[in-house]
Amino acid sequence: MILVTAATAPVGRSIVEQLAASGQAVRALTRDPAGAGLPAEAEVVAGDLGDAESLKAAFDGVSAVFLLAVVPGFAPAFLGAAREAGVRRIVFQSSGAIVDGAATQPDDVAAFHDDLERQIRESGLEHTFLRLEVASSDALQWAFDVPGQLAKGDVIRGPYADAQVSPIHPADFAAVAVAALTDDSHAGKTYTVTGGASFTLAEQAELLGAALGRPLRYQELTEAEARAEMSPYAPADLLMATWERHRDNPAPVTDTVERVTGRPARAPRDWAASALG
Repeated sequence: MILVTAATAPVGRSIVEQLAASGQAVRALTRDPAGAGLPAEAEVVAGDLGDAESLKAAFDGVSAVFLLAVVPGFAPAFLGAAREAGVRRIVFQSSGAIVDGAATQPDDVAAFHDDLERQIRESGLEHTFLRLEVASSDALQWAFDVPGQLAKGDVIRGPYADAQVSPIHPADFAAVAVAALTDDSHAGKTYTVTGGASFTLAEQAELLGAALGRPLRYQELTEAEARAEMSPYAPADLLMATWERHRDNPAPVTDTVERVTGRPARAPRDWAASALG
């Protein structure tokens, strides 16, 4: 049995769907099982990373776990319950913001994920770390609510029109996670995960427009305007610094998807519209 946390988030949902489609026994952890809308083949259970008691039942019979963590301080109880239940492997969606070997990580996001990686290593559980590059997280879409903007018109407002990004389709990231959950050869590995191409935020708007058949236009905001319009849940300093850094050079692009899954990452032009949910 494989347990998927954050099972209704885009990556978690795709992991559940891919595991179920391949005949793997999969259990999906979510706060609201009734509204999850997950495949009938999946066992959907109520639980929360911050609720140690709910994890005991969720871990029953589980050999591997996909972990997406957003709850500070959960790790000791989570890892302890996993060991006690006989879980063998953790596949953790980590962050490409981590700087290996740094005495102090460059920002809170990197520090949070670096500390979780450390705790997972020290737990003695097998592990695979999937570090999603910040420039590949499709931050424009979620930090500036692109779907909400497009519901109002054909203008996408955001910072740095010339900043380059390399967004990855959630199903591609999920496919890497599925491989790590089901194939022992990935134990102990750390992978940097990106999309397959680098392009600017303005070009991303053009791709969306072509996919939707709409004449979309990218309107560049000043840094102050962008920070004011950004989601309050977004790591503003990290995102702005990442976009600024990639104004004069391409966003990172790796071949991790192809190396791990055996097929290239989806081309952005083929999935641009699906990024809107």
